[in-house]
Amino acid sequence: MHVNKGFTACDTKIYFHICHLNRRRYNKMKIAIVGATGLVGSTMLNVLEERNFPCSQILPVASEKSLGQKLNFRGESLKVISAEAAINLQPDIALFSAGGSVSLQLAPKFAEAGTTVIDNSSAWRMHPDKKLIVPEINGHILTNQDKIIANPNCSTIQLVMILNPLHKKNKIKRVVVSTYQSVTGTGIKAVNQLFNERKGIKAEMAYTYPIDLNLIPQIDIFMENGYTKEEMKMVNETKKIMNDSSIRVTATAVRVPVMGGHSESVNIEFEESIELNDIRETLAKSEGVVIWDNPQRQIYPMPLDSRNKDQVFVGRIRRDESQKNSINLWIVADNLRKGAATNAIQIAEYILKNNIL
Repeated sequence: MHVNKGFTACDTKIYFHICHLNRRRYNKMKIAIVGATGLVGSTMLNVLEERNFPCSQILPVASEKSLGQKLNFRGESLKVISAEAAINLQPDIALFSAGGSVSLQLAPKFAEAGTTVIDNSSAWRMHPDKKLIVPEINGHILTNQDKIIANPNCSTIQLVMILNPLHKKNKIKRVVVSTYQSVTGTGIKAVNQLFNERKGIKAEMAYTYPIDLNLIPQIDIFMENGYTKEEMKMVNETKKIMNDSSIRVTATAVRVPVMGGHSESVNIEFEESIELNDIRETLAKSEGVVIWDNPQRQIYPMPLDSRNKDQVFVGRIRRDESQKNSINLWIVADNLRKGAATNAIQIAEYILKNNIL
C-alpha cells in the first residue's frame, strides 16, 4: 500500500516568510467570510483557525436574518455583520460561500473596494476573465490583478487532484465519472431532512424525494441535453482547470444519504499504455493526495475516512480489462473542506506566500 501525507496543516515556515516580507500589513489583515453562518462558511472559520491563518480580524457576513448572531473564532465571540459594513471596513480577502446570486451582486463591490474575493459559488467559474483555481494544479497563473478568483465545484476539485498528475505523465483521452455525493453538499436543510427521516419526523424537505434509504440521480437542475448542471460543471471545469479542452469528460451525479464526503467512481482512458505501478507512484508523489489501496486487507477510502480531512483519498486502482490503456479508481474527499473551504483558504495562502495580494 502506498501512502503519502499530502497537503495537511499550515506550514509555519511559509508564514514566517510571509510576515517577514510585510510584517506590519499581515499582522493587520482583515478577512471577511460572506455566508459565514452556512455549512461551508462555518467550515471556513474552522479551517482558518486550524491552519493558523495570519490575520488580526475576521468579519463574518450573512443575510439580514442572521445579523447580530455570534460565532466563535480563536476563543473570541464574533458578531455577524452586513455586507455593506464589511465593505466599508475594506477587508484584504473575502471568502464567499453565499450562493451565485449573492456573489454576482456583492463580489464586484468588494473587489472595487480593493478586496481580493475568493468565491465558492458557480457564479464566476466559467467567466472567461476569471481564473478557476486549485492551488496544487494551477495556482501559478494567479497575479495581483485577479480580484475575483473562482473556487471550483466540490466534485470537480477532488477529480482533478487525481487527473492532473496522471495527465502530466500520460495524456488523458477520456474520463467517465459517477459521483456519490453527501447531503452536506446541499446544506443544513438537507442534513436535517436526512436525520428527520431517520427519526420518522415529517418536516421541511430539501429534496423532492426522501433521501434516507434512497439515492437521487439528480444534482441541480436538468439541462436541455439531459445532463444536470452539476454534471456539466464537472465537464467544463475540469477542462478549464487542466487547461486542456481535448479531454473528453462525461459524468453522472448522484445524491446519497451519507455524511463525511463525496465519492467518485472514475474510469480513465490514456493515449498510451499504462503500468499500475507508475499510476500509484505518480499519485503517491502528488501533493494533497493519499493512496489507500490494499484490496487484500479491504483497505480503500470511504466518506467517513475523509471527514474533517483536507486530503483527497484514492483507492481501488485497477486496470480496465474491457479497454486498452484504461484504469478504474475510486476517489473520496470531504466536500466541505478540500471541496470548498480548504481549497479557498489554500488559494488565500498561495496569494500570501507569493506576495500577489
